[in-house]
Amino acid sequence: MATKGTAAAAYPSAARISDSPCYLQYSASLKCLEEFGSDKSKCQDHFDVYKECKKKEREARLERNKTRSLFS
Repeated sequence: MATKGTAAAAYPSAARISDSPCYLQYSASLKCLEEFGSDKSKCQDHFDVYKECKKKEREARLERNKTRSLFS
């Protein structure tokens, strides 16, 4: 059984959005929504940047996981 410290080292935490490399893009999207309220079309650029960041983050995670084995 792995300890919490070991698990954190082996698997970077994405449990908290503030730990995400996309936190700045996420925050900018929310700030835009606060500024423009229900007019989401004005925030589309922020949404697109955040979506692209999350895509790259996911691809990097999948690439890291390719080298890991469940049995080693």
